[in-house]
Amino acid sequence: MWKEEDNILKKSFTFRNFREAFRFMTEVAFIADEMDHHPFWTNSYNKVSFELNTHDAGNVVTEKDRNLAAAIDETFKKFE
Repeated sequence: MWKEEDNILKKSFTFRNFREAFRFMTEVAFIADEMDHHPFWTNSYNKVSFELNTHDAGNVVTEKDRNLAAAIDETFKKFE
């Protein structure tokens, strides 16, 4: 579940290994680019963490962030 804190949507995902995490990031990169909404994210071995907000709207959470979060969740289902 995404957590909204300090005007940021946050969530981390854990994978079996680095390759899976990287494949997930690659898929999300294409989706984010199509949505023209590029997340702040980090990766450490098998963990990918996101922080989403909309800079153009004054660094607050918008529908654009919620749509990207839903797409990220949908992508993660392939890896469960």
